[in-house]
Amino acid sequence: MDRHDGNDDFGYQKVDHYNGRSVARIAKSFRSILEEIGENPDREGLAKTPERFAKALQFLTHGHDLDPAAILRSAMFREDYRQMVIVRDIEIYSLCEHHLLPFFGKAHVAYIPNGQIVGLSKIPRVVDAFARRLQVQERLTTEIRDCIQQTLQPLGVAVVIEAQHLCMVMRGVQKQHSIATTSAFTGEFEQEKTRAEFMRLID
Repeated sequence: MDRHDGNDDFGYQKVDHYNGRSVARIAKSFRSILEEIGENPDREGLAKTPERFAKALQFLTHGHDLDPAAILRSAMFREDYRQMVIVRDIEIYSLCEHHLLPFFGKAHVAYIPNGQIVGLSKIPRVVDAFARRLQVQERLTTEIRDCIQQTLQPLGVAVVIEAQHLCMVMRGVQKQHSIATTSAFTGEFEQEKTRAEFMRLID
């Protein structure tokens, strides 16, 4: 059974349906984890936590069920526009695959059309489709870039992500204000002048 509504817009409406068998298996495993850390999973505050955790995990990783290229293809239009298109300050929320702790921040995405444009709302949805997976920021950056490049075949794509990682804030080096920045470029954005214009516009 699919864990998302069948009639939503690529999984971006409220998720009310979950894979029941998967929820049960995850909840059972998480109950064991609670016991291993010395907790009592039967106490009032934790009695329903394993099921809540299972559903939360399914939602936070539902990007695995989405096809980002299909999201773009659903709103592609022919247009003779060959200037930079930027969607900036796209909120991202993802789970680091190393510690299963969140990282979050903003993505800035630009492309230069080559006969095809895409509905502007589809770019944040592509970002979210890749972010809602177990991720590392570096791969997330290049996956967004490559999907847009391969699907739209524009003159160039630029992606910059700025994010804070709770695996650095809450554990490890415990640096409270550290921000990780990653970038990926193709085509025209590999030229210093074009890349500098993009960086100036998102600053």
